[in-house]
Amino acid sequence: MRVWKQWTDECRTTRKSGSGPRNVTSARDDRHLVRMARTDRTASSRQLAALWSIATGVSLCASSIRRRLLQCGLRARTPLYRIPLTHDHRRLRLQWANQHRDWRADWQHVVFSDESRFNLWYHDGRIRVRRYAGERHLPECIIERHSGRTPGVMVWGAIAYHRRSQLLRIVGNLNSNRYIREVLQPEAVPFLQSLPGAVFQQDNARPHTARIVKSFFAAQQVQLLPWPACSPDMSPIEHVWDVIGRRLARDPRPVASADELWFTPSVQRLCKLYGKLRRLKLQCNRNLQFSGSRFVASLLTEQVIR
Repeated sequence: MRVWKQWTDECRTTRKSGSGPRNVTSARDDRHLVRMARTDRTASSRQLAALWSIATGVSLCASSIRRRLLQCGLRARTPLYRIPLTHDHRRLRLQWANQHRDWRADWQHVVFSDESRFNLWYHDGRIRVRRYAGERHLPECIIERHSGRTPGVMVWGAIAYHRRSQLLRIVGNLNSNRYIREVLQPEAVPFLQSLPGAVFQQDNARPHTARIVKSFFAAQQVQLLPWPACSPDMSPIEHVWDVIGRRLARDPRPVASADELWFTPSVQRLCKLYGKLRRLKLQCNRNLQFSGSRFVASLLTEQVIR
């Protein structure tokens, strides 16, 4: 009745500003709480409540801490993970980005390759369940995981501007001899030979940079794209793996074949990735100059998922 009377008399359903119980903390206290949260970004609301009690002598529950921080715009979110980069890593990445900053159509000749491992029957943190309080142990709210090594599959693939190679499964550890025998000879080299003027990109893993592999590339007259160390985020094929990983997380049912996952990103999406390369290399340049932080790859991921 109170809400109805409020609506008929004042044409509103919300409380008046300042009504209700008063906050325990003042605006000054809230600013101090925000400073505490920004000092240690990973501190939980319980830890902040304990620190607040020590600093002020006033007890605040964890839920009140969360409400105050939310009102101030601080929301707990998943952190962005990045590869730890040394000074030399950042210097070489910046040098590489400067050398290729004017590339446009040149990227269309680059074939990006990589290996990736996909876990089976295991979630990677993307899956959430909706449940009420007290339903944590319901069977439908539980995701099983293996206590030992997670079963999975290792694959190798390569993408070009409007094509992709066959997806190869790699069983066991990959060394330089197996890399030549099982990847380069049967698939990578024929794929490159079918693309006039192709430039081959691979990372600096030991099987890729062994002397026997370099000799093989020289004998086959394969042109390689120099690649800075610790830079998987600068290759668009990483975002193809990301699309496949999201596809597995979204629909954990077994797929008909590995090719079904490999061909999930369309040719148009691959072309969009290549179209974004120059702008993203410039973004990499700016990030490395100002902060040395991880290359911002969200734009690539957006284009693949759309």
